[in-house]
Amino acid sequence: MYHVAVYFDIKPEHRDDFIATALEDGRNSGANEPGTRRFELIVDESNPNRFYLNEGYDDLDAFHTHANGQYFKRFFEAIKDYADGPTWLIKGTRIEG
Repeated sequence: MYHVAVYFDIKPEHRDDFIATALEDGRNSGANEPGTRRFELIVDESNPNRFYLNEGYDDLDAFHTHANGQYFKRFFEAIKDYADGPTWLIKGTRIEG
């Protein structure tokens, strides 16, 4: 499985907007993009305006399908004026054992 994890810092007055937009992106991607397996939105424990996205895909090709898809583009268009990021934390394939 291919994993990515990123974070965004959000302007406080747009916190609810970001949450709604990210959750919608995750629902749409999971339902309509084959190969999207995990899409988790996590708020930082010490900074309520920092959000992490933890995502899992069947493979790198599935991630590229997502990154070139309509939901990804819609998400970034919606947040461009109030979000700093993404800052990449993880990009890679899980080692099975």
